[in-house]
Amino acid sequence: MYNNKLNRLLTSEEIEVRVWAIVVIIVTVILAGIVGFMLYSVTFVTQPIKSMAPIDQAYTKMLNDIVLLIVGGIGGVMTRKGVQAVSDKLHSNQTPPVNPTTPVVNSNTSVVNSTPPVVNSSMPNFNWMGITNPALDEDWRPPPPPTTPPDYVDPAKEEIAVERAAARSEA
Repeated sequence: MYNNKLNRLLTSEEIEVRVWAIVVIIVTVILAGIVGFMLYSVTFVTQPIKSMAPIDQAYTKMLNDIVLLIVGGIGGVMTRKGVQAVSDKLHSNQTPPVNPTTPVVNSNTSVVNSTPPVVNSSMPNFNWMGITNPALDEDWRPPPPPTTPPDYVDPAKEEIAVERAAARSEA
């Protein structure tokens, strides 16, 4: 009896579910590890009093980006099955439209189809109000740069500029 379970081949759906579960578990463990190390490095390592050390700021920013990427990946992998199930359910509930077989004849004696062509799509039409984006203004040009001096000049920079000008005049 135990031998029969080992000899039975897995179906493609069973393989897909197992691979999906392994990917979710691995990515979740990576996320938990990153969060743990991040919390340890920021909580238990001595930081400057008023601000975070520059290297810790860079480290935290990098880890923040990695965590966001992994959370998005986990969300995508985990919701794939749900979205696929909803899509299959919606697709099975839709009945194909019935096209009339009798053409309509205009007064100009030309034959016209009475219904517009039907576009079969697996995505539902979310633009039920018929809203379109406004046309872009292609004539826009950036304004010219300012011609006035800046409002604030650092006194130390101004002093250095005066000293350089004096050194040039002496040379």
